[in-house]
Amino acid sequence: MKYILVIDQGTTSTRTIIFNERAEVISLAQKEIEQLYPKPGWVYQDANEIWLSVLTTITEALYKKNIDPKEIDVIGITNQRETVVAWDKKTEKPLHEAIVWQSRQTQEHCDELKASGHETTIKEKTGLVIDPYFSATKISWLMSHINNIETFIQEKRLAFGTMDSFIMYKLTGQHVTDVSNASRTMLFNIHELKWDLSLLELFQIPTETLPEVKPSSSIFGYTKKHHFFGLEIPIGGVLGDQQAALFGHRAFSKGDIKNTYGTGCFMLMNTGSQVTYSQSGLLSTIAWQIGKQTTYALEGSVFIAGSAIQWLRDGLHTIKEAKETDQHAKSLESNEDVYFVPAFVGLGTPYWDSEARGAIFGLTRGTNEKHLSRAALESIAYQSYDVIEAMKKDSGIHMQSIFVDGGATSNTFLMQFQADILGLNVVKPDQQESTARGAAFMAGLTIGIYKDLQEIQDVELPKTSFQPMMTHAQRQYYIKGWEEAVQATRQYKRPYKNGLKE
Repeated sequence: MKYILVIDQGTTSTRTIIFNERAEVISLAQKEIEQLYPKPGWVYQDANEIWLSVLTTITEALYKKNIDPKEIDVIGITNQRETVVAWDKKTEKPLHEAIVWQSRQTQEHCDELKASGHETTIKEKTGLVIDPYFSATKISWLMSHINNIETFIQEKRLAFGTMDSFIMYKLTGQHVTDVSNASRTMLFNIHELKWDLSLLELFQIPTETLPEVKPSSSIFGYTKKHHFFGLEIPIGGVLGDQQAALFGHRAFSKGDIKNTYGTGCFMLMNTGSQVTYSQSGLLSTIAWQIGKQTTYALEGSVFIAGSAIQWLRDGLHTIKEAKETDQHAKSLESNEDVYFVPAFVGLGTPYWDSEARGAIFGLTRGTNEKHLSRAALESIAYQSYDVIEAMKKDSGIHMQSIFVDGGATSNTFLMQFQADILGLNVVKPDQQESTARGAAFMAGLTIGIYKDLQEIQDVELPKTSFQPMMTHAQRQYYIKGWEEAVQATRQYKRPYKNGLKE
């Protein structure tokens, strides 16, 4: 039996998962990662803590099932995207805390870039919009906040990288990344597949501080013996987490689409070998590269999904556990025209309205906690509907089904309602590790465990499918109510803050 070890370095935890060649989970170990909030809107992590969590979970996953490290054929890596680390190549020590993708500390820099008219150029070259979310302004900020940085640059010791790059440097001594992660930095030309010199100049980032960019299916290096039980194991597949989930669903054809239901929702559509630009607030990004073949994707983001359910639990205390919402929603025959627009931090795709704030509509004296549960679940489905409609409009592709993963997919009411509102089959794998499985498939492909994509497609993975049951008239009624609720939410803009006129 062949074994593939995957390091899944996420925002809230690091996990190591060992798969066999049938893509079955053999062992799993997990360690939480602390989030640091030095100022409002700033989010940091300790890169050393993350590195130690990688070593700890690798050891634990092997020990749990008594797997000999010699049995590991290849390593795959998938990671939180856009988060940036700066480190000293000589000592391998971080020079600053990791700046997490959620951090908004470079908003002012982004506003200046927009005001200077750089938006069109950046979108054409990178497929991205100017936002603190992406890595470029984070690296630029680090350039001006690391002590003695000129010395590190002169001595060619300064290294920047996303989390995959930092982990690989520690494991192998190679300063490398893959195209999917590079495409999220706002520094990478997604047409030419290389760091864009004019953008590096704009952000004043030296080229030599950035990693070498490789196809997602590559040998990125071999583990140093002292880090992996005296063995040199190849790292053979690397993908950013959302691209890894797309690959894990085996969404290999143009028009294939997946939605990950977590704190927010991330939806990606495979757009084939050509970059598709959006007129609807979607991002154009690289999905993966295998050999010389690059696959692109459109991506849409919903800011508040699972966190709306957390709010019911921790803010309103209408539920004690998330799973109660499933029972609440199923106990009602309809939503009784109660709509919840969870714009706690504004609205994402396709609205990109940062000033919108959450609202609940249609309240009557008969409204209770069950209606709120149902409205919160429905809001996740409606927001995903908005994203998929934008994708249809931009791509001209009409799909038959959508792959789903993430914690909220265990909610059967939500999955059925999502199928009904989209008018599509919703396909959920019975094993939930789609992201890590994507990295496993990519690493296995590199070393020949799978000879091609068809062989990966042939791996049997049990799944559950939800078919649309709602009539067209019902669907349109529900959607019209949602659209009116969003419109009303966006019209409500307060001219005052803290009771004082601005």
